[in-house]
Amino acid sequence: MQATALKKKIWLSSPTMHGDELKYVTEAYETNWMSTVGANINEVERIAAEKAEMKYAVALSCCTAALHLAVKHAGETLYGKPAISHGALEGKRVFCSDMTFDATLNPVVYEGGIPVFVDTEAESWNMDPVALEKAFEMYPDVKLVVSAELYGFPGRMDRIKQICEKHGALLIEDAAEAMGATIDGRQCGSFGNYSAISYNGNKIITGSAGGCLLTNDNEMANKARKWSTQSRENAPWYQHEEVGNNYRMSNVVAGVVRGQYPYLEEHIAQKKAVYERYKEGFKDLPVQMNPIVEGTQPNYWLSAMIIDEEYMCKQVRDDSKALYSKEPGKSCPTEILETLAKYNAEGRPIWKPMHMQPMYRMHEFITREGSGRCKTNAYIAGGCVDVGADIFHRGLCLPSDNKMTAEEQTVIIDIIRRCFA
Repeated sequence: MQATALKKKIWLSSPTMHGDELKYVTEAYETNWMSTVGANINEVERIAAEKAEMKYAVALSCCTAALHLAVKHAGETLYGKPAISHGALEGKRVFCSDMTFDATLNPVVYEGGIPVFVDTEAESWNMDPVALEKAFEMYPDVKLVVSAELYGFPGRMDRIKQICEKHGALLIEDAAEAMGATIDGRQCGSFGNYSAISYNGNKIITGSAGGCLLTNDNEMANKARKWSTQSRENAPWYQHEEVGNNYRMSNVVAGVVRGQYPYLEEHIAQKKAVYERYKEGFKDLPVQMNPIVEGTQPNYWLSAMIIDEEYMCKQVRDDSKALYSKEPGKSCPTEILETLAKYNAEGRPIWKPMHMQPMYRMHEFITREGSGRCKTNAYIAGGCVDVGADIFHRGLCLPSDNKMTAEEQTVIIDIIRRCFA
């Protein structure tokens, strides 16, 4: 029997608009504040800092810009201001999350740093504190850590922070996916010396683009604002004494973000309902949903799952293609994603770990056991434990749009169940 086709496309996570956004965009238009200054930007910075329980927010063109300015400031704080031709981290190692989007750590490279990847914790799908401690044992001179929170399901960023403080290192918290999530009641985005949040088009709230840098240091916030507007000095003419960037948020984009913020908690509740329907629908399948760490409250941005190893059909991937062999009672991410697409629903693979990416394959990768990599597809064997690679191999992100109806989600659950038939 064939699964029922969906009448309309079900997206992974699409923007959910409410009307207030247009009001503030229109205000920017009618008052002619269409550039990178205006009331919308001021209000977004106020709300973002308040929501994240931080003192200051700097509204920027994207979350990557926020991460870049955080990395640049951290480098100058730790190592001094570099020559114009060099980055602030020139030749310095930086410990980075391994299973994440590459925007988490590319800014380290922008500033001349060398990412060293820290393996993922199976219990949280986030940076493993035990592996981070091992990393500091191996490289005690490292003074910067960049750690991301995956899919809105936080790990123990508080523990990561404690480890950084113990070793005299600064922490950059990439909370792009975790706005509104908490750890022991404390907001994600409030643990780092610097933190970054995202308003990209598929995030829990959106501006179509944009992000904020969060900090408790007023001097740093002002420095970031200066850098983000091409480092213009306070002079009657265009005076420049250091390299800057064109990173400031538009007042128009800020209008969309401003109109979205009142609906953050509503979106989280809708995403939670999606997650719980999946969990109930899959309760007798050999799969596990995103883990929820004790004491944390996710924002449930993307629901994801991994398949139990003994129920994985044969699957191989190279850098651009994937193949699988169908086996009765078994399935794999490739089969499920292809089947979802066939029936008009969008899923995605789990983030491919950075140490597996072509551009970073020669970089160091540190597990709980120390430095080293497993052989292809031997993720947990012979004393070699590569948690991120294992999750990538067995996992996928499910359609998680908060506008998906319960009836539509029932169809998606049925499609996935049939893959195990």
